[in-house]
Amino acid sequence: MEWMDHKCRCLWARPGNPRYIQYHDSEWGIPVYEDHKLFEMLVLESFQAGLSWECVLDKRDAFRAAFDNFELNKVCEYDDEKTAQLLSNPAIIRNRLKVRAAVGNAKVFRKIQEEFGTFSRYLWGWTGGKVVYEKGMTRSDLSDRISQDLKKRGMTFVGSTTIYAYLQAVGVVYSHDKGCFLEHKD
Repeated sequence: MEWMDHKCRCLWARPGNPRYIQYHDSEWGIPVYEDHKLFEMLVLESFQAGLSWECVLDKRDAFRAAFDNFELNKVCEYDDEKTAQLLSNPAIIRNRLKVRAAVGNAKVFRKIQEEFGTFSRYLWGWTGGKVVYEKGMTRSDLSDRISQDLKKRGMTFVGSTTIYAYLQAVGVVYSHDKGCFLEHKD
């Protein structure tokens, strides 16, 4: 489909939501190597489980405010009082299991940083630092293996489908649709 700006985009991009268009055009699929952004996207993708990404994206600024701009060490220290505060915040998704997962996953994320030097090194190590180009999938052998490893390390809300969406979001997997102006050409 060609849009008002005469660019063709992925079918999932929503023409009526400027935030979604901006995300598609300048963020989704761009390789991310910075741990702070990798952590933010991991938390947001885990909150997306069972919901639309548009719902999470529309609440991203509220999530950033509620989760101390995704400062890893702060999130690792969240206690019952902070969890209760998050669960009473109508601007974010208030799911008790997902809030607890964000805190627990932050601790595992930090342990991975300690083991590998950076979470980025851990994540990109799965592909030897290379971007994987594939389309039309919701999970893969790669997402299966990373999901299993993260679960083994103690993370939750990191099933293969969630991890695949995460890998797409942070550019490990590049999946722009055929015909999209950002489609990878061999």
